[in-house]
Amino acid sequence: MDNPVEIVENPLTDLELANLQLGVFAKQPIPGQVKTRLTPPLSSFEAAELYSVSLRETLMRCTSAGLAPVLFYSGEREYFASEFSGIELAPQVAGDLGSRLDAAMRHLLGQAACQGAVLIGSDSPDLPLTLLGEAFVTLKDADCLVAPAADGGYVLIGMRRYCGELFAQIPWSSPGVLEATRRKAQEGGLNYREIACWEDVDDLHSLHRLLKRSPWSQTARYAAKRLAEHFSGQQT
Repeated sequence: MDNPVEIVENPLTDLELANLQLGVFAKQPIPGQVKTRLTPPLSSFEAAELYSVSLRETLMRCTSAGLAPVLFYSGEREYFASEFSGIELAPQVAGDLGSRLDAAMRHLLGQAACQGAVLIGSDSPDLPLTLLGEAFVTLKDADCLVAPAADGGYVLIGMRRYCGELFAQIPWSSPGVLEATRRKAQEGGLNYREIACWEDVDDLHSLHRLLKRSPWSQTARYAAKRLAEHFSGQQT
């Protein structure tokens, strides 16, 4: 996971993308409501801007690979329609994260001729496209899969068929998410797989790892500039 991803990459071109669905979860980047674990050192405005850059980079990299992501949004539709013209929008439903993921996965798997669906967030701007490719290829044989995260959760979940039990009674926003998901899959007799790990950018430590791992990333460049300004200000 420490290796930088390719700056120029498009490993998905040989896949049957027309029959695969990708969903991206996102919030409206309102200061004080996103990336709060990065304040300080960032201001609430800078944290919101970092979130916006990360979301934009995530969508750009997915569309450049030939995918047509569905943006599952929380906030005002007008904001997302203005900022991300041409991206299909679907509102997140009310309820906890499990309910919202469940509804989004149903939406994706319900599309005509869908042979597999993957959901990601907007917190992994350098998520390798090769990892998405691995997910879609794995779904040819597996019922469901996740890409584990170091914090005990996952950065990606995919399904070939609807497996709603993976969204029920999970301790969301805790280190027990991955283990609970594994247990649910085993109890349900699902053909469950785990692919390579990656990492969300949630706090200062994970942000520094992004800067080291993928300094070319737009999100990393924005963060580096803001952090340098704060550091410089502390030295004067």
